Amino acid sequence: MLTLGSLVFAQPWILSALAGLPIIWLLLRVTPPSPRRISFPGIRLLAELRADEETPDTTPWWLLLLRMLFLAAVIIALSQPLVDPNRDLPGEGTLVLVIDDGWAAARDWPTRVERIERLLSEAERDDRPVVLVTTADRAAGETGAVGPIPVAEARKLVAALEPKPWPTNRTKTMADLMALEIEAPAHAVWLTDGIAGATDREFGEALQRLGSLTEVRSDDLGTLVLRPPANEGRVFQIEVVRPVKGPEQHIWVRASDHGGRVLARAEAVFKEGATQAETEISLPVELRNDITRLSIEGEVTVAATVLLDNRFLRRPVGLVSQTDFQGAQPLLDELHYIDRALGPFAEVRRGNVDTLLRGETAVIVMPDTGVLPHEQITALDAWIRRGGVLLRFAGPRLAAASLEGNGLGPEDMVPVFLRRGERALGGALSWAKPLPLAAFPSNSPFVDMEPPSDVRVSRQVLAEPTIDLGDRTWARLSDGTPLVTAERRGEGWLALVHTTANGNWTTLPLSGLFVNMLRRVVGLGTGLGRVKTTTALAPLETLDGFAKLGPPPASARALDADGEVSGPGPSRPPGYYGVELARRAFNLAPTLGEPVVLGPPPEGTVQRGYGLDAELDLMPWLLVSAMVLALLDLIATLVLRGHGLRLSRKASVAGAALIIVVLAGLVPESVLAQSRGGDPEGFALNATLNTRLAYVLTGDPGVDETSREGLESLSQVLTERTAIEPDSPMAVDIRSDELAFFAILYWPITATQADLSETEIRRLNAYMRNGGTILFDTRDQYEIGLGAGGGGSGLARLRQISRDLDIPPLQPVPVEHVMTKAFYLLKEFPGRYTGGQVWVAAGEGTSDGEVSQIIIGAHDWAAAWARSSDGLYRFPVIPGGELQREMAFRVGVNLVMYALTGNYKADQVHVPAILERLGH
Repeated sequence: MLTLGSLVFAQPWILSALAGLPIIWLLLRVTPPSPRRISFPGIRLLAELRADEETPDTTPWWLLLLRMLFLAAVIIALSQPLVDPNRDLPGEGTLVLVIDDGWAAARDWPTRVERIERLLSEAERDDRPVVLVTTADRAAGETGAVGPIPVAEARKLVAALEPKPWPTNRTKTMADLMALEIEAPAHAVWLTDGIAGATDREFGEALQRLGSLTEVRSDDLGTLVLRPPANEGRVFQIEVVRPVKGPEQHIWVRASDHGGRVLARAEAVFKEGATQAETEISLPVELRNDITRLSIEGEVTVAATVLLDNRFLRRPVGLVSQTDFQGAQPLLDELHYIDRALGPFAEVRRGNVDTLLRGETAVIVMPDTGVLPHEQITALDAWIRRGGVLLRFAGPRLAAASLEGNGLGPEDMVPVFLRRGERALGGALSWAKPLPLAAFPSNSPFVDMEPPSDVRVSRQVLAEPTIDLGDRTWARLSDGTPLVTAERRGEGWLALVHTTANGNWTTLPLSGLFVNMLRRVVGLGTGLGRVKTTTALAPLETLDGFAKLGPPPASARALDADGEVSGPGPSRPPGYYGVELARRAFNLAPTLGEPVVLGPPPEGTVQRGYGLDAELDLMPWLLVSAMVLALLDLIATLVLRGHGLRLSRKASVAGAALIIVVLAGLVPESVLAQSRGGDPEGFALNATLNTRLAYVLTGDPGVDETSREGLESLSQVLTERTAIEPDSPMAVDIRSDELAFFAILYWPITATQADLSETEIRRLNAYMRNGGTILFDTRDQYEIGLGAGGGGSGLARLRQISRDLDIPPLQPVPVEHVMTKAFYLLKEFPGRYTGGQVWVAAGEGTSDGEVSQIIIGAHDWAAAWARSSDGLYRFPVIPGGELQREMAFRVGVNLVMYALTGNYKADQVHVPAILERLGH
């Protein structure tokens, strides 16, 4: 490699061919050009002429110079000249390329790949072998170090690399590296993920002993970790941590369902100098239970994603009570302890049996009750068989009811036959002292719980001994008598606690065991009860390194049913395990601990960032120049031989086209990328020859297709009902397309919409200043209707992306606004959803104002208008059906008429006064 200041030649030996240029110059100079051939029949006139000796002509100097420049350009191009090349590989020897490809590398993986490619290119220029090392943990028997290998083979391995959804294991990697025979001296480049491990210092020193070490780490240490939510109270308590203290930082946590639909968003703020941020998500239980995933917006790492399973569901639990409130003495209330125990993880409701059965209730808890009416028994039995869980507690009333007839049995809504009366301390069926609990049997959902030694029972309702009593017993006292019995009925359970729900007969409600037992019983209603089993949980869906959920890899193995003993790894990637109806979420974040930044490298290490300096490769430009010179030489030669001016028009056009094609093929791809884009003239013609509606491209194919179909359908309605006959709608890219051709732009807001660049902001501000109108559709009215306060996730995203736009003060559409009567008389502006406000610029659209440059709604109008190719409407409208859809079309007609015609109907506000003056 030859270096001349900032200019470097990767193949300098090719430059030796320049020494042959003088010889070529002389050869071309002494060789005469080809003679010109002229047809001349009058040879007889030349017969008497005297033949004088002539000196042969030589090639013109300017043509020689042209050819010398051509040869020089080709020779210099083949030597691979580089301006300001990146020099990451000092000295000579093997390149040891160490890549952290654990979970934290996903955040800036494209930048890492670009840096790796630059290093491999430099090694290729220096003809260095490569040892490729990856540090992510791997299965037993696999190695993370390969080499030495040629650069071409290393490129193939790098192309197949992706970040892994588990941590690095630098200790194992160091052992693999030491097992290789690497010829000294070598140069190691460690592309770190910035997260500390247990043996980082030793690992760095081992790399440095190979010869020299360059450590590449990101300047942005903003790797975020999302902790699993605390399922406390009525909200998800969410904690986000970052590895370093820094300035104030705002992030958004998104809750979505299994289909990817965003159900809620919450902002978390890192205070200056803080490493933790907290937020909460609150939703109605019907929506909350649909949440299967929490993730940090803008983060693609597995640590920024938490999968949720049935353990996080908040089930609706009904407490049978004649009132909806506690009494004046809550500690004596039978339901007080149950309410307090269930409140943190269930949606607790109170009411009578009929009221609870009419609602969506997963579990019904019934305190001490005597004989139930036959109608209630029938209704409860049907509800249980559909999957409900009825949990009854004993007490004086149930004991008294058992005295009637031959006692109570399963037909009386108890799981076992009950003896008459009760067993009490000092009674006929008595024991000497209150008894503790025995260990839970193996068929019990409480089997993995440890009974506290201080729990005592002084009274109970006894079960009649039967053959199957043992199978129906979930808990016993130390003398073997049942304390909790249960019977499976259809898809549900009927369970009975043979003592009271307060402290009258037992101290169980005062213990933490009571809370855990209730939680386990509530879980049975939805398959959440974790009965201890040796059955392994097979992988269902797993996360890849970019937190995308998909089919499990072939290497995935079953997860132990006992729980998450160790963190994710090659054989057990994070994801869902178990069966479809009882999934177990296996997440990375709970196993990470507090993230710590990688410590300083060993002394003598060169430190670099992932950012690349601007390196300019001159080879493509020199080859293009050589081709241009060759074409000029060809043209000059043709002219000198007398053929230059005799080309037909068709031949000239064909030749010009050939030259353009050849030159275009030689232009570097980077240059083409700078000039590549749509046809602006064609776009302008399409937009102006016919009136067209337009929509802004969001990058979400589904949303963009809905916008296209919706505006296509609205255009048909406009053609049928008005004098406006729009052509097919056009998609607009605000980064490059001219906006001035359209009176109104429909812009649906998506949660993943990118922030606006300065260029886009300037273009949009200019569009609005010149009279254009933007219809922002946040599409989140369904969230607002469910109690999201001042706006939903769409409006929150709109506030973010529009913060630098010149937006005037806004107001709800006034009653007298022109938009309410531009074509139809409207009082509301429904779309797919109804309700809520539509906002316009304050003071505009009235008799004295101009057309509002901003219109904001949340109604998802395009979805209400959209029809598929077969003419069927794509989406249902909520809640008004087809009448609401017709009103949505009328809203669309008024919006277009308002944008196109302005406030020409503004004088209608004076119609009542005019009619009054005319005496009408």
